[in-house]
Amino acid sequence: MKPPKKYHFIIELGKALHIYGVPSYKIQSYLSEVAEQKGIKGVFMDLPTWINYTFYEDENSYNYVECIPPGNLNLGALSSIVEVTNKVIEDTNDDFSIKDELKLIHEKTKEVNHYILTLAYAFASGAFSIMIGTNWLSIAFSLLLGAIVYLIVFLSTKSNYLENTLESLVSFVVTILACLIYLVFPDFNVGISILSSIIIFIPGLAITTALEEITSKSLVSGGAKLFDSLISLFKQFFGVLLGISLMSSFIDFKLLTHISKMPIWIMFCAVPIFSITLLPIFQVRKKDMLFGVLTGAIGFFIPVIFSGYGILISTFIGTIAVVLISGLFNKITKTPKIIYLTQGIIMLVPGSKSFLGLSSSFFNSTIINTSNLFEQVAFILMGIIGGLIFAGVFRDTSVN
Repeated sequence: MKPPKKYHFIIELGKALHIYGVPSYKIQSYLSEVAEQKGIKGVFMDLPTWINYTFYEDENSYNYVECIPPGNLNLGALSSIVEVTNKVIEDTNDDFSIKDELKLIHEKTKEVNHYILTLAYAFASGAFSIMIGTNWLSIAFSLLLGAIVYLIVFLSTKSNYLENTLESLVSFVVTILACLIYLVFPDFNVGISILSSIIIFIPGLAITTALEEITSKSLVSGGAKLFDSLISLFKQFFGVLLGISLMSSFIDFKLLTHISKMPIWIMFCAVPIFSITLLPIFQVRKKDMLFGVLTGAIGFFIPVIFSGYGILISTFIGTIAVVLISGLFNKITKTPKIIYLTQGIIMLVPGSKSFLGLSSSFFNSTIINTSNLFEQVAFILMGIIGGLIFAGVFRDTSVN
């Protein structure tokens, strides 16, 4: 039986929270809070590809199921939706104005500045290559490859085929171009430039979010998201592997070399640059940008400061620091702390380590000369999840 019109605003809120990347268990708790404040009896279930709403009214019950593709993280839209939802709880909006505000939020997400996003992808690639440690030639071409990556991303919005093959296609194209550049410039660092160019796609944050849901006993949703993240990672690696296999049959090149000629202070300067490039990619609102960059920098430097205690302890301390600073910024700006927490966790997640671990399996070597990469990935994951648990994030079922 179709739900009455008075329940439609809850349906729209749930859909919006799902679309813009809120974890499933938090969506369910948040919708329950809104329903309770409005005197509505309901049970809600959010899964990666659908939402189930059940409303109870005396002897009648209404069930509504909507199929929705997995959400994409949009921190600007998420902030705005949380503000709208708080207005619902405070009874400052009626149902019709809520729908109007949600419509405006959805329309605003469609406003895209391609010039800024091109720069963001380019400088994200360049900054990450600096953070790893490379040479000036590789940094310059990483900027170019990052811009080309966004061109492919833009074209994927015009074609279903490109959208479905995006991760593999981007990795393949970047690998081919990197190998061709090496033919002209032998000092070009092929492996690091490939990794830097596709760093935006490596699902470190998605893996962490999935493990967050699993730890919170949202097993179905968390398991599905974890599997999806791992498949995304393998799709990217397949593109790289295909490109390498193709080019190695024509030319002889060195893929797995790492020659760092960057001063330490330049590598540290790249950290805020990388955080800034994430702002337009995640569509962070202007008023949240400064604190978001600060949180990202803290998320990087705290583990560096405590690196002497090992990767597990340093990541654990860094995660707790990110949670605490996100809570402080939440009180200062009234912006949901998940906005800042996300930008801080991104600097901790093991996405690049996972990619490097795969290269170790396939090539018996790594892009960066480190050992025990799988152990490092596991320690980083445990450090992040442990920090979130002890900081009380998983007990906080609200979006604020």
